[in-house]
Amino acid sequence: MPDKHISSQFDAELNSISTHVLEMGGLVESQLHQAVYALVHFSEETADQVLENEKRLNEMEVHIDHEIISTIGRRQPTARDLRFLMAISRTTQNLERAGDEVARVARMVKRLTSGNTPRSLPVAELGMAADLAASMLRKTLDAFARLDTEMAVSIIKEDDRMDSEYEGALRMLITYMMEDPRAISPSLNLLFLAKALERVGDHAKNIAEQIIFIVKGEDVRHTPLVEVESVVR
Repeated sequence: MPDKHISSQFDAELNSISTHVLEMGGLVESQLHQAVYALVHFSEETADQVLENEKRLNEMEVHIDHEIISTIGRRQPTARDLRFLMAISRTTQNLERAGDEVARVARMVKRLTSGNTPRSLPVAELGMAADLAASMLRKTLDAFARLDTEMAVSIIKEDDRMDSEYEGALRMLITYMMEDPRAISPSLNLLFLAKALERVGDHAKNIAEQIIFIVKGEDVRHTPLVEVESVVR
């Protein structure tokens, strides 16, 4: 959170917004773990639980946006405070979109469990991508809570690894479909699922960029990594 203000009420409002963002992030992280469990265990019930909370995430985003607009209207913040609120708004957008991707994973799981899906389908091989997406999201929330720019940079670096995991999953599934044409339909579902996990990693990276924007005042979106590292140093 930005430095202390003369108005303790303003500080309280900013703290409240930050807390709600972390609560929203915590829900997305929990949803992701549930979705991965549903995938590994072919649990339609767990997938349903993920989808039931999708509306709650949307409500949290709307509530936080209302808080931001209300605070801007009353306080007319300048400089770092306005930067902070802008970054918060972008962060909630990315959390909501990450939640959409998690819901997409849950829907893919339901399709897999409702069809005649072969149990030999390489579901476990997607575990690395799922674990990495969950790790990136968790680290991003930790970095946001502490406004830790060094950790933010490490998350941005991990995005390349996430891309590599997705490309590996793509190659694996193409091979699987070529070897067994009967598995084409469920394999395509897994492919969409793998892409959703990769997108969760993208949103974690986007949030990490907002942490740097808050602390350093530099918009590092679409910026080469070497330049991002230079900004943080």
